[in-house]
Amino acid sequence: MPITAFLTDSTLCIGCKACEVACKEWNGVGEDGLEWSGFSYDNTGAVGASTWRHVKFVEQAPEPGFGGNAPELNAWSFSSDVCKHCENAGCLEACPTGAIVRTEFGGVFIQSDICNGCAYCVVSCPFGVVERNPDDGRAFKCTFCYDRQKAGLKPACAKACPTESIKFGEISELRDEAGKRLYALQERGMADAQFYDASDSSVGGTHAMFIVRGEPRTYNLPPKPEVPTVYLKKAWRASPIGALMLLGGAFAAFLSDGKRNHRGR
Repeated sequence: MPITAFLTDSTLCIGCKACEVACKEWNGVGEDGLEWSGFSYDNTGAVGASTWRHVKFVEQAPEPGFGGNAPELNAWSFSSDVCKHCENAGCLEACPTGAIVRTEFGGVFIQSDICNGCAYCVVSCPFGVVERNPDDGRAFKCTFCYDRQKAGLKPACAKACPTESIKFGEISELRDEAGKRLYALQERGMADAQFYDASDSSVGGTHAMFIVRGEPRTYNLPPKPEVPTVYLKKAWRASPIGALMLLGGAFAAFLSDGKRNHRGR
């Protein structure tokens, strides 16, 4: 089976939210509510239990003398956020029931019929993607359209995107395509364009990669995401040291008590 991935190019995204709608329709995900968030034109806010794809509106303060299409200034852009399907997935490592598995396509999949709602995956996701459904307590996120992939189809979001800002294919091919696209953008004066896949962190790379302009964290992409289990090594080192200190304290107390008893005689 091919190892697949998403490549989201924010320079091609027009903010139409067709990917969000297609994701909801195919997967039967309920609406997010119709309350106005007050953050630009975005009423969904972020990915979560009822938003598996989220188009983020990234607005910058306008500067006099620069038009909306000026390559030197990224005034307003969009990017479709999604579960990153990490190579080293914190949610998968933390799940105690085996509800979260790695599929043959490389994606990270939550089996909702096995999930017990413990929320260990929620706190273990370095991207804040996984969320519990407030109605039944189970965790949900992007499934990578596993059912469509098994049938030889593209994920719904990539199929619906009118500008092909969401590309889907084999991960090695998409990496090559990202390199070519990045070179083309920089040649056109977009010096702030960069590629993001978190391969330089303990996450070990992602199956949802991004081309963005400017600081990645403005697109909800942390510069150095970490899988929580990397800190277990420090904990295991600290445990024997703490045990030895406790043993030493108990031994010192025993000796001190013995000396007092001897003097009392």
